[in-house]
Amino acid sequence: MIQITLPDGSKREYDKPVSVADVAHDIAPSLAKVALAGKVVLTNQEEKLVDTSYLITEHVKLSIITGKDPEGLDLIRHSTAHLLAYAVKELFPDAQVTIGPVIENGFYYDFSYKRPFTPEDLQKIEKKMQELAKKNETVTREEWTRDEAVAFFLEQGEKYKAEIIASIPTNETISLYREGNFIDLCRGPHVPSTGKLKVFKLMKVAGAYWRGDSKNEMLQRIYGTAWATKEEQDHYLHMLEEAEKRDHRKLGRELDLFHMQEEAPGLVFWHPRGWTMWQQIESYIRRVYVENGYQEVRSPQIMDISLWKRTGHWDNYKENMFTTESENRLYGLKPMNCPGHIQIYNSNLHSYRELPIRYGEFGACHRNEPSGSLHGIMRVRGFTQDDGHIFCTEDQLQEECANFTKLLQKVYQDFGFTDILYKVATRPEHRIGEDSIWDKAESALMDSLRHGGYDFEISEGEGAFYGPKIEYTLKDALGRHWQCGTLQVDFSMPVRLGAEYVDANDQRRIPVMLHRAILGSLERFLGMLIEHYAGAMPPWLSPVQVAVCNISDAQKEYVEEVVSKLKQQGIRVIADLRGEKITRKIREQSMQKIPYILVVGDKEKEDGSVAVRARGNQDLGVMPLEKFIECLQDNVKNLKTNV
Repeated sequence: MIQITLPDGSKREYDKPVSVADVAHDIAPSLAKVALAGKVVLTNQEEKLVDTSYLITEHVKLSIITGKDPEGLDLIRHSTAHLLAYAVKELFPDAQVTIGPVIENGFYYDFSYKRPFTPEDLQKIEKKMQELAKKNETVTREEWTRDEAVAFFLEQGEKYKAEIIASIPTNETISLYREGNFIDLCRGPHVPSTGKLKVFKLMKVAGAYWRGDSKNEMLQRIYGTAWATKEEQDHYLHMLEEAEKRDHRKLGRELDLFHMQEEAPGLVFWHPRGWTMWQQIESYIRRVYVENGYQEVRSPQIMDISLWKRTGHWDNYKENMFTTESENRLYGLKPMNCPGHIQIYNSNLHSYRELPIRYGEFGACHRNEPSGSLHGIMRVRGFTQDDGHIFCTEDQLQEECANFTKLLQKVYQDFGFTDILYKVATRPEHRIGEDSIWDKAESALMDSLRHGGYDFEISEGEGAFYGPKIEYTLKDALGRHWQCGTLQVDFSMPVRLGAEYVDANDQRRIPVMLHRAILGSLERFLGMLIEHYAGAMPPWLSPVQVAVCNISDAQKEYVEEVVSKLKQQGIRVIADLRGEKITRKIREQSMQKIPYILVVGDKEKEDGSVAVRARGNQDLGVMPLEKFIECLQDNVKNLKTNV
């Protein structure tokens, strides 16, 4: 008998092999109708996703996967990518298919075709996909030898697919999936029939090099999204519309914050209003440094390449570094600040009584990012990090890690973020240092989170080459995730650069080095803030906090008096004395997302008051100027995120 254990612990027995679909039907016919796949755990504890047609021949644990499961949504998207390729081949038989993986919120498929696909082509392809889905054609798995598959795809004129298969070892069985007239290479599993694919939309076409190599042919990548329900897709499409409105590049132009141009790719030209926001963030972080025992330092922009070789950066990171020469010496433009901070630490011999020593720097860094990856101020080549390094003893390591996480939570809350995700990135394949050191470093990070009561995920192999790290990820107003802060434990670089301290027994010891950043790249964090708040920054961050508008020329001198008093209180204010109607002034200043607009007419002039309008068309009424100043200063002092 074959015994199948279900998620609720109940068991079912069969006297012969049985398919996942049959088990689902036995549980409930309604479950069989929505079943997309199965998740089986074999007797050797191997877990795998399988098609509903998969025959169970031994004792297993079985879960039925539907569209409500994360795995089910991935299956829908993967199968929809195949449906896209099927539709393209139906409409454009000469097109060659390459690869079509699942990505976040959707999928894509790369094609080689003699001409660019147009928006009209996308509409035709999507319509054809809908027609093929309605046919409800069965999706079946077939197993071929590698050479059979290569010969088949070459005969079909699919040289890219044949090249992929030819790279697979000869002794491996090749699985292909067939639906109607279309057959494609795939490991699987897939939905049981095309009729399961009901909610999808093609989004755009972009270029992509074959196998990601710029030396190869440029292919056409069609992106799409797919969901289990129409409501989920509608929500996602609405979020995309909202994200487009909030795009920091668009708002950067509209609010006159910054610009970028071809002569300086990946570098930012900050305008006065944008730089004012930058300065507010920098001033805030500087206060955090002072309050938490950091000493602010400054290290050189360029250093001799020999230093970067000693740290290991040259061997592990040189493709991302800019270099320059002078007097027959090769220099590296710093991609990060840690080697400079060790030089500052090494300039004096330290006692254990001085530790921990915490350095902080607004360090200007440069990294040679590929041009295709640049994205406004979110991904740049020149950026500033709120970078810091802590030199401590091993006994102090746990406490320093825990304290940093608490500090980071407070900072994020002040910027309006309360939802933080924690990930521990472990040792990568290419790294420096012994495994025993990595064991110690990874344990320190994980234990600090466990003792703080924080749940965390593990990102296998995603650590830096010199040490593991905690990655702190924020969720914004649209539910998007942004990885910002990091905390890395490094036992290796202090050894390589000769960092020492004198212990209680007058013995020379090597400190542990913690690399930490709260915001990460200030450029990226500011771009994230712009999108999170849709440009309507909290009053303490807003480049202009108040606009004062007169109704007629008779109040011109009073406006100037009000502006002068506000400036004396450190308030960022502008006067709008144009000869326009007051309604137009209010509308235009509102479009600049200024937190407060003060309107003054003859009555306000006579009373020494102001009529206050808060962002969002809130009429706060008339009040004495002193009361308004008091309210605004309270808002700013307490870092409130709304007006």
